[in-house]
Amino acid sequence: MSTQSQLHYAGFWRRTLASLIDTLWMMLLITPLLVYFYGWEYFDPYQSPPLDGTADLLLTWVAPAIAVILFWRAKQATPGKMAVHARVVDARSLQTPGTGQLIIRYLGYFLATLPLCLGLLWVAFDPRKQGWHDKLAGTLVICDPVSAPAAERRHAAEGQA
Repeated sequence: MSTQSQLHYAGFWRRTLASLIDTLWMMLLITPLLVYFYGWEYFDPYQSPPLDGTADLLLTWVAPAIAVILFWRAKQATPGKMAVHARVVDARSLQTPGTGQLIIRYLGYFLATLPLCLGLLWVAFDPRKQGWHDKLAGTLVICDPVSAPAAERRHAAEGQA
């Protein structure tokens, strides 16, 4: 496994792209279900909210949380992170984080967005590219070796020889 000095942390723009990809696939899955349960009126801002919001709660809050945490647990990445060759690891061991860590990381997104998304923007300035949600959960987002810059791959290969 990589040592901390050989890591290539996934930066702000890579993670932003991953987030946009994840938002897109989640919308493609959830929107048809919301239309099925509530009709197109669901998306009309002038329409009153649905009387029974159970499906809304499950589809817009619970299902995405479960899906993201399951992806992190099984693949160390959501489809967006897989697309940009990044993965979530435990900051100490560089292994798959525990389920508790992943739940804290997911809930940490909400805290990171409260003060004008400062906790998410923190990724751009932090030396290890950790957002507040990563710091709370003790996780890192690293690039897979295939996507690390060529010079870093060469340096890592020379160090192993």
